[in-house]
Amino acid sequence: MSKKKYDVVVIGAGPGGYVAAIRCAQLGMSVACVDEWLNHQGKPSLGGTCLNVGCIPSKALLETSHLYALAGHDFADHGINIKSLKADIDAMMARKDKVVFELTQGIDGLFKTNKIKLTHGHARLAPGKIVNVSDRGSCDVREELQAEYIIVAAGSSPVRLERAPIMDGYVFDSAGALEFDSVPKTLGVIGAGAIGLELGSVWSRLGSEVVLLEAMDSFLPAADKQISRAAFRSFQQQGLDIRLNARLLSTAVKQRKVHVTYEDTRGAQQVKFDRLIVAVGRKPNSDLLFGDEMQIEIDEREYIHVNDYCETSVPGIYAIGDIVRGPMLAHKASEEGVMVAERIAGQKSRVNYDLIPSVIYTHPEVAWVGATEQACNAAGIPVKTGVFPLAASGRARAMGDTDGLVKIVAHEQTDRILGFHVCASQASEIIAQAVIAMEMGASAEDLALTVFAHPTLSESVHEAALSVHKRAIHIKN
Repeated sequence: MSKKKYDVVVIGAGPGGYVAAIRCAQLGMSVACVDEWLNHQGKPSLGGTCLNVGCIPSKALLETSHLYALAGHDFADHGINIKSLKADIDAMMARKDKVVFELTQGIDGLFKTNKIKLTHGHARLAPGKIVNVSDRGSCDVREELQAEYIIVAAGSSPVRLERAPIMDGYVFDSAGALEFDSVPKTLGVIGAGAIGLELGSVWSRLGSEVVLLEAMDSFLPAADKQISRAAFRSFQQQGLDIRLNARLLSTAVKQRKVHVTYEDTRGAQQVKFDRLIVAVGRKPNSDLLFGDEMQIEIDEREYIHVNDYCETSVPGIYAIGDIVRGPMLAHKASEEGVMVAERIAGQKSRVNYDLIPSVIYTHPEVAWVGATEQACNAAGIPVKTGVFPLAASGRARAMGDTDGLVKIVAHEQTDRILGFHVCASQASEIIAQAVIAMEMGASAEDLALTVFAHPTLSESVHEAALSVHKRAIHIKN
């Protein structure tokens, strides 16, 4: 079997892999990409978890379910009366699938435009920077690729629980929860992180009674406490039953119900659901990629060990995205892909890991970047904060969407912005302003001196910056 040689071989075509492949091609390298994803029709589909069963389909359903909830509960306040409202689940799913298909085809077109060789199959690394490609479930190598550089972007998979095994029709992982053919009357969700909250929100809006069981005793611990408290209140008001310090003990399917036993401060508790979603995080897909002979270091959590520039313990082999340290976020993976491609080309690119925004696409959305007030206090960093509630925003009032707040954490002496936290409609868009400002080393005063259009939700950023110095105009300081 002859070896096909390339400058770069990329393993995985998710947000990290396909971006890395495109950037390498833009920089004049010959590139091959190996990807093993199959869609529901059993056909290759680019984009990885994010595009096929993650970020994109979940956001499509979140948008659809949000519009449905608005029509059912809020349109009347705007003078729009709807006599009969019905959720057409088949149509919702068809729209979601159409969005996914169009975007996956878009990536396929970009590969062709950039002359990237796409090979479908399972990739396994071999010594000599060789990538062996086989059919899924087979050990027979059908193609060998050799490259000067290899970029591993194999992504991650949902964590499975022995106490809640996936059972067709009853217990689902995050991917399965995007394919329901009907709205369950009762729905349980194990895990109240970003994935659990988003999936719970979708089906709650469509009519399910949703209970989220979270083993931790605090809600969204990575977020600023003031923000997480505001989000918790809002979600409860929407009907999400979030139970903290609830540790799963067992599950069983009896009489067409999922019987869940969990333990909280009161002892063992039992609850029954029509369906159950397991959303307790994800694990890196580092298994089956290489053997010990490759001498690629992995840690105890199965992440591939890399340096600050994503190079593994083997020179010339890089790893990016969910398979390495750091948050499992699509935009983090994409930026690592760009960095690695440009460093291979001799440039000095790097990723600022301190300024990677996190977003939860509920309603209101929750977003943050940088340090929380609590982390600064724990580290002995003197800070001052500015907070502006959306209830004081003219645009939010006009929208009828006043839940949440914007919070800025600034250094007490230098005024430099250290953290930015949002719980609000369109927080995912607002947070980008903070990332830009912080990337440029802005102070709270810099934002306070900036002119924001009126009326906009972004004015809340301006007012929060003014609030840092007790100068906010539209709230009491």
